[in-house]
Amino acid sequence: MQAILLAAGFGTRLRPYSLIRPKPLFPVLNRPLIHHLLDMLLEAGCLEIVVNTHHLGRQIYAALDNYPQVTVQMESEILGTGGSLRLALQSLDHNKSLLVMNGDIVHNIDLEFIYDAHLRSGNMVTMVMHDYPRFNSVNVDGELVTSFRSGKREGKENLAFTGIHVVNPEVIRQIPEHGFFHIIDLYEQLAGRGQVGVERVDMAFWQDIGTLADYLDLHRELLTSDDMFSMFSNPFSICRDNWLIGRDVHIGSGVKLLDWGCLGDGVRVGDGAVLRRSVIWDGVKISAGENSKDDIMTGNISYRLV
Repeated sequence: MQAILLAAGFGTRLRPYSLIRPKPLFPVLNRPLIHHLLDMLLEAGCLEIVVNTHHLGRQIYAALDNYPQVTVQMESEILGTGGSLRLALQSLDHNKSLLVMNGDIVHNIDLEFIYDAHLRSGNMVTMVMHDYPRFNSVNVDGELVTSFRSGKREGKENLAFTGIHVVNPEVIRQIPEHGFFHIIDLYEQLAGRGQVGVERVDMAFWQDIGTLADYLDLHRELLTSDDMFSMFSNPFSICRDNWLIGRDVHIGSGVKLLDWGCLGDGVRVGDGAVLRRSVIWDGVKISAGENSKDDIMTGNISYRLV
């Protein structure tokens, strides 16, 4: 089993935070998201993994020191998913199907099952889909994708793409060797020939961090659900009343930690501060008497959800 984790995007909707840290390195329960995803791939049996990078790529490269199984694919320009897959063939087995996963999602989907289901299906591509009304835009007829053009067609339904798919190498070889390529253009052609399959995961947990509100809402979900917290928790942090507290954290007198939230490693919270529904990144110093609600704090930037 082999995989590519897509981590090259600009994260435009996460600005200004994504200007200082690439989206796959945003902490989720005090660990970089990319570490959660790589651990999932390794546990699923991935022996070869490519991580592509572009925006702030050196940060991602540095974050992968403890993952010797990973090949970092530094891209000098944005290639799109298609262009990135074509380039990755240089580092992968040309005869094996490739599992592709976006680097901005948190989920509990069984990746080994998905990969094996694709091999059994005989499809050229298998897309992992679910009913998620906010993103339902792919036209599906039973176990096949029929179109990626928006709009519901009679007798069919629209589903949302999870950002996980498995693709055969002969499909990747159809992509031009150089430059940007939008993979959906090729998938649209294959879908017209009945070669793009669907694997539904309606009951799985799935959340992207496409926006700052999504990022905060993900933490609410994880910190208030015992099952999800146990799956994604950081072994180097402790949990206290729905607050995750990292290493070497100092909490002053009279501090109130309300609802849920995260304090990253090395955080200092001044006396009398009140924190509610907030994610505080590593090393942040919070002033005495600070009142933080629905915040993401990095030390340089603070965003309040209104």
